Amino acid sequence: MVNIFERQFDRLATNIRSRTKQVIAWIKVYFKRLLFPLYLFPIKLITYTAYYLVKFIIKFILAFIGLIFETIIFPFKSLKNFLKSIFILGIFIYLVASLFVIADYLRTQYGYYGKFLCSFGAKDKLQESVVRIVGGYSEGSGFFISANQVLTNFHVIADEPSPKIIFPDGSFVTPIKMTGNKDIDLAVLYTENMYPEKVLPLPDRNLFREDEPLISTGYPLGTSLVGKATVVKGNFIDFRKSSKNPVVYLQTNISLVQGMSGGPLADQCGNVVGVNAMSLAGLSLFISGDQAKTMVPTFTSQTVKKIVVDPSLSPEEAVSAYYTYLKARRMRDGFNLLSREYLQKTNYEEWTNRFTDILDVDIIKSEKFENAKDTVFVKFSTKNWVNSEAVMHFYEGTWQTIKEDGVYKMLKSKIIEVETPSWNWFYE
Repeated sequence: MVNIFERQFDRLATNIRSRTKQVIAWIKVYFKRLLFPLYLFPIKLITYTAYYLVKFIIKFILAFIGLIFETIIFPFKSLKNFLKSIFILGIFIYLVASLFVIADYLRTQYGYYGKFLCSFGAKDKLQESVVRIVGGYSEGSGFFISANQVLTNFHVIADEPSPKIIFPDGSFVTPIKMTGNKDIDLAVLYTENMYPEKVLPLPDRNLFREDEPLISTGYPLGTSLVGKATVVKGNFIDFRKSSKNPVVYLQTNISLVQGMSGGPLADQCGNVVGVNAMSLAGLSLFISGDQAKTMVPTFTSQTVKKIVVDPSLSPEEAVSAYYTYLKARRMRDGFNLLSREYLQKTNYEEWTNRFTDILDVDIIKSEKFENAKDTVFVKFSTKNWVNSEAVMHFYEGTWQTIKEDGVYKMLKSKIIEVETPSWNWFYE
């Protein structure tokens, strides 16, 4: 047996060597004919190239015609061949039909075939970038359009002088500046630090195919629901123009709910094309992203509610100012409203650590306590961010104040927490 394999191997090696020698010899002859004499080399190069090219094309055509002919007559050579042909034809038709089904699926699910590959990871990118916008009277969503600019709806922050931007990891910051345009319902919140990794830039121009799939991202029901941002899928329907304001809307069949306002509308690749605006009966409108991009530089700060307090006016105003500063995270201003006597038992670091989780403070009542000139009765609630969940607390009690350096400051407090306030607690 071993000898048989050795003979076969030797025969194969001999054939390879023989064939190699023939090819080398042919190449030598070819180049000799091509190069010599040298003065004919340019002409030979052209003619030889044309000759072998034409020869190859003719052989290819003849082989192709032969293949077609053999394919045509193959089924008729025998019953066995006929059955084989039927089987192969069935498989071919199935594969072609499958390709059409796959192509239609990619078109309906991703808009067009080029967006299939770029869709991977788009959902995760959106969920990692979209933020909560939380205040005392309204909650919504937003996203970074630059390293320190968060875009949201104006109605989310219209009555909130100090909203909070809550990141997906649970941390939050207070904007240092807000601008907006009430007519088109958009606002920009400016952060002190930069977050370039979270930027979802607005487009220069929106182009869609008919019924192109789109995805909307936001936090439905605000802080009432914990967890990641929700990604909802739907289809582009048409462009709409409002008769009441200069806004171009994108209409989709996506169903938005409260809390998703201000979040991004994106294509399957995660590219922003619009801003969540409003929804009714399963039909939602989104502010066109390219229009938003042109309008953002024109926003002004005059239309956003400001915090205005004056602790020098009265003890009641001073107490209101104290809690307003906590609400706005203006911690240094709040600390400066503590009296010299109060400061004997605390310092700035210890005092600020008491309020690290406060998202909002809502002052329900701040009024003179009975007949005391320097004592204030106060009711307020706080919204605290604990373990990525909003928790409400309710308090009431008195603050004794003292006037120092022309300003009423906090002296002594008797504040207690109200565990389960009744409805009339808010209106007494």
